[in-house]
Amino acid sequence: MSAQTATTATSTQNWAVLGPGSIARRFLSQLSSSTAGATLVAAGSSSTERAQAFADEAAEHGFADVAARTYDEVLADPRVDAVYVSTVHTGHAALVLAALAAGKAVLCEKPLSPNHGTSMALADAARQAGLPLVEAYMYRFHPQTAALLDLVRQGAIGEVTHIDASFAFRAGGRTGRLFDVDTAGGGILDVGGYPVTMAAAIVQAASGEQVAEPTELTAAGTLGPTGVDEWTVAELTYRNGITANLRTGVRVQDDNAVVVHGTTGKITLTDPWTLGDDPTIEVRTVDEDPRTLSFAGEHPYAREADATTAALAAGRVDAPEFTLDESLAAARTLDKWRAAIGLRFPFEAETADIPTVSGRPLVVAAHEPDRADNPMKYGEVPGVGKRMSRLVMGVDNQPDLAHASAIFDLFAEQGGNVFDTGYIYGGGVLEGRLGKWIQNRGVREDVVVITKGAHTPFCDPESLTRQLLESLERQGTDYADIYMMHRDNEDIPVGEFVDVLDEHRRAGRIRVYGGSNWSTARFDEANEYARANGKHEFEVLSNHFGLAEAYDVPWAGCRHATDAASKQWLEERQVPLLPWSSQARGFFTGRAKPEDTSDAELVRCYYSDANFERLRRARELGEQFGVPATAIALAYVLNQPFPTFPLFGPRTIAEARSSMTGLSVDLTPEQVAWLDLRD
Repeated sequence: MSAQTATTATSTQNWAVLGPGSIARRFLSQLSSSTAGATLVAAGSSSTERAQAFADEAAEHGFADVAARTYDEVLADPRVDAVYVSTVHTGHAALVLAALAAGKAVLCEKPLSPNHGTSMALADAARQAGLPLVEAYMYRFHPQTAALLDLVRQGAIGEVTHIDASFAFRAGGRTGRLFDVDTAGGGILDVGGYPVTMAAAIVQAASGEQVAEPTELTAAGTLGPTGVDEWTVAELTYRNGITANLRTGVRVQDDNAVVVHGTTGKITLTDPWTLGDDPTIEVRTVDEDPRTLSFAGEHPYAREADATTAALAAGRVDAPEFTLDESLAAARTLDKWRAAIGLRFPFEAETADIPTVSGRPLVVAAHEPDRADNPMKYGEVPGVGKRMSRLVMGVDNQPDLAHASAIFDLFAEQGGNVFDTGYIYGGGVLEGRLGKWIQNRGVREDVVVITKGAHTPFCDPESLTRQLLESLERQGTDYADIYMMHRDNEDIPVGEFVDVLDEHRRAGRIRVYGGSNWSTARFDEANEYARANGKHEFEVLSNHFGLAEAYDVPWAGCRHATDAASKQWLEERQVPLLPWSSQARGFFTGRAKPEDTSDAELVRCYYSDANFERLRRARELGEQFGVPATAIALAYVLNQPFPTFPLFGPRTIAEARSSMTGLSVDLTPEQVAWLDLRD
């Protein structure tokens, strides 16, 4: 269902509940207070008995003839406009994807999923479907929360300095979903998201940011005998200096309040989460007598339902009260909180067989390069023996296997099949993470893995061999499609490197080899030696290359190929280039401004009148093509007169999709020259 279809959706507000548990009954108890005329027409469950019991209870709230059905039957019902997903945490993802695929708006209980990796796949599905996906932090839709944020924006307590927020309770016993690691139990995911999202909202109101995340997070707590977090305290610091103390748990009762401290006073909410009959805000400042604001008679569950269908009618993919970007920021913060206390669930461990978020087999689009919905371009490097996507996924920004799996799946589904990793990345963890994903998906012969080793200070033939063998073991494979020395050591005769690389190639451990951060002169020297001694030559180069000319490099030992002589060398020899930092480390994203010199590295490497003119031209051309300047910068690399396979390192699915828009841009040689100031 497209965004246009969603905009013109029927005005009736027919709801279905998927997962008729206790939280769904609270939703049911308030739905009749909807101001948009919401009505319940179906209840879905894996148990027809539970669905029927819920349907019977719905009649007591004024909803007659509620159909009790299976999940699939509910989603196939054309009467249903929106669904409320309220199963256990680990059941959310599959139902959200199925509901979006069925053209339904979705209100999903918090958390969207147990981790950020899965959550960003759900957000991407909503954006691609053009349908609302709203995370059901119902307090965000209550007038009390709106009033609190207004007070902060208005400076009612001066500048905000600190936030204290808690949501913790004592469960009767260590049984049920809250204490089950297989259903992502514990306090952080069940109720810890409330103080996390509240603190972020307050920081956003105080700073004007659209989305706020902590720059620092430390935490301590207790994991109970079942393996879930039973009590934990986190200390957060935000970019503008605001700090927060957050507490959550399922075995310790806390005050469950929010206190916002400012330079002239404080604001207190004693009922921020459950929002009973008369929640209040108390404001105390140095200049005024204490005052209390009351918010009696509200129905937040009905309000979040109405916000979801309002988003559907408006053609939005989220609700302004709590956006998808805020959901994703919260998921990242919750991941960090769990990591800080050493909590990872068995189903997301580095050794886990993590399936696709949909549960369906991965579609490797590289098998169908001519498919209409495959945006990728392809090329070949002689000797690899596989078609290669022109865009290469950098394996260096994936914090855990769940995150890596989600973004690698998206890349493969969009036609990508080349992955770049290195012996030193993440201390070896990232190589293993890629290898585990490949094993889980069964795609070793479908992908091209670039492996790099021999990094300074271990840049010698012996270290190369040791690291290559260790890399292959980490990845769970017996060969590297492409192997590159990550640095050069010009104190060692180049023939010694050629000899050992050739030996591994003849043994089948390497198919193609080359150099990363090698000078063109040394590359030529290596190949002269190879030809003279009957060895395989270097066949690929990976240096910094992009639209912005580099005046320095970010790390010691790096080499760039942005100067005119290097470009001429590449064109003459037609050496495949696998350039890194083709988008100049954010120069083309809008971060670079002549008056902003806060990023010393960006200034040192790229600031010049010529590069700012290249940026201006990239923006101008981007307007003509309807893409951002970053896409033009990528297209510049892809449209060179020599073969290029640019590396990119997206941290999210959204970043990956944004970068891949550059695949749709075909530049003429004249446009390439104009961008490079050679007109």
